[in-house]
Amino acid sequence: MINRFGSDGRKWVWKQKGQPLLDREVEGTVKYGSGKIMVWGCMSWDGVGRMVEVEGKMNAQQYVDILTCGYLPSLEDWGVSVEKSIFQQDNDPKHTSKLVQKWLDDQGIEVLDWPAQSQDLNPIEHLWEHLKRQLNKWETAPKGVFELWDRASVEWKGIDAKVCQNLVESLPRRIEAVIKAKGGHTKY
Repeated sequence: MINRFGSDGRKWVWKQKGQPLLDREVEGTVKYGSGKIMVWGCMSWDGVGRMVEVEGKMNAQQYVDILTCGYLPSLEDWGVSVEKSIFQQDNDPKHTSKLVQKWLDDQGIEVLDWPAQSQDLNPIEHLWEHLKRQLNKWETAPKGVFELWDRASVEWKGIDAKVCQNLVESLPRRIEAVIKAKGGHTKY
């Protein structure tokens, strides 16, 4: 999810008891019209693939539609056949639903086995953070969700393949860190 303004999480400030908040420590909020977009995207060694808007709350059918108009065309863009690709996704229930599994099987898409709750290992999660950092460099906030989408599209398409390659190459280090932490949290 990409927010038009600010963070989608809490922010903390440490203060001494009785000490007032400073203006720089407070982030304003917007009650109406702030907006956010939800997007799906993919990446490979060759760079980013298509970015697709997620409309409302995604279900298994919308995920199949997204894979159809996002993943398959991305493979074509990269010049990679389905047979030579291995698809990685998390274990979200809609991703592992019978409908999605049947679609993946029908397309001949091999899916990489992946542990649940392993965002620190997944390269795309780090790519989303990269995209958000790029969006934060804009001097002004977008005027609405359409402008936010336009900016996200520009920044997504501008991600150099080397960024994706660095994320893929960092995977052994991330796996090693998870093993060292015995499955616990890592710096990633």
